[in-house]
Amino acid sequence: MANMNNMDMSSLLKQAQKMQEDMQKSQGQLEKEVIEGSAGGGMVKVRVSGKKKLLSIKIDPTILDPDDVEELEDLVLAAVNQAIDEADKLSGDEMSKVVPKLPDGFKIPGF
Repeated sequence: MANMNNMDMSSLLKQAQKMQEDMQKSQGQLEKEVIEGSAGGGMVKVRVSGKKKLLSIKIDPTILDPDDVEELEDLVLAAVNQAIDEADKLSGDEMSKVVPKLPDGFKIPGF
């Protein structure tokens, strides 16, 4: 019986190690991914990495109005949030390839 428990523990440790390696690969892949968010019909575009790092912001100069800065701020905010939402989805998709279904509310840091 003790030998069987050792085999089970060994198998479990190997599975955990494989999962950790797969998670590291997924993390590396997410860092390479670029997601674009846009607002105002494409007048404001942002790019974020799969790790949610803001990479760039592009603003069409025709929407620049010094008397309505709030509109531009709203468009930038909307584009950033859209890109981050897509990065979250991508991260979740990557994670589901690596980790078995986790209980609701359970999060693994970095994903």
